[in-house]
Amino acid sequence: MKRQGSQTVMFSQPVGILATASVVGKKEGEGPIGKMFDMVETDPFFGTKSWEKAESKFATTAVDICAKKSCMPMDSFDYIIAGDLLNQSTGSIYGLRNTNRPYLGIFGACSAMGEGMSIASMLIDGGFANNIIVAASSHFCSAEKQFRFPLEFGSQRTPTSSWTVTGAAAVALTTSQSDVVITAATTGKMVDMQIKDANNMGAAMAPAAADTIVAHLKDTNRSPKYYDAIITGDLGYIGSQLLLQTTAKMGYDISAIHKDCGIEIFDKNTQNTYAGGSGCACSGVTFSAYFYEQLRIGKLSKILFVPTGALMSPTSIQQGESIPSIAHAVAIERCAA
Repeated sequence: MKRQGSQTVMFSQPVGILATASVVGKKEGEGPIGKMFDMVETDPFFGTKSWEKAESKFATTAVDICAKKSCMPMDSFDYIIAGDLLNQSTGSIYGLRNTNRPYLGIFGACSAMGEGMSIASMLIDGGFANNIIVAASSHFCSAEKQFRFPLEFGSQRTPTSSWTVTGAAAVALTTSQSDVVITAATTGKMVDMQIKDANNMGAAMAPAAADTIVAHLKDTNRSPKYYDAIITGDLGYIGSQLLLQTTAKMGYDISAIHKDCGIEIFDKNTQNTYAGGSGCACSGVTFSAYFYEQLRIGKLSKILFVPTGALMSPTSIQQGESIPSIAHAVAIERCAA
């Protein structure tokens, strides 16, 4: 049985990570891991006429780079799975419409990379595909315009607000042998703690991250010490503190091994990113450029990658709805030499 516990799938054959790609904007390129990205684009419009079209171009570019790094033609990929934050996932759709590959669009908000890697691994382990590219994108300007205020409005940002990462990531998964593999995936449940503040994503998503992490540990009968790092997606400073408090109350102390992509990607003291990074690209580019490399060179052996997402829409916020959130966990390990 591949199913283990209530929410986890253990793959009978580890799913290989063939290559990753990361394309980011200027601010991300100026951050602590800026030199590790495949490409830094300094023009927020990326040569297009709108921020939304720029986001699509980020997605296009990341997928193209990922395919080239995989040393495989695009038609070797059985599926492309992608998601973003724009209405109807238009960032991914318009960015990838010319790939001529079977396409699955997903929406998990900022958890898109975790959701996509989970689904792709299940398809590969189930024998339905050999090679799949998973992609996720976001753009600071398009996200602010859609979910908060147009930049021209010049609104004051709150201390709890996060900074949406501009960029896109792509990960190529395969049946072929690889140094870094996905061994398990835990699908998250929606958790709603009745947070209604769209400028406090960390507080909204932290309970979902805790729920999925604890579910994974229970399903697999593992302690946190099994992993070198448990890496959340977009909780930032505030959400990360809440996560550690919540998991501790649930009987799991992960404080020594927890890291957050929203903290790693920006320098809080010099870049004015407030509570940290967020957006579909946040966990995607940070994993692709930084944590994957740490696994590949052996500085990390086992990680639990847990992208987090706030499942809201502009309409739901305007109507006073709370923010349901979700997190998906992917167990990733370096194969022994």
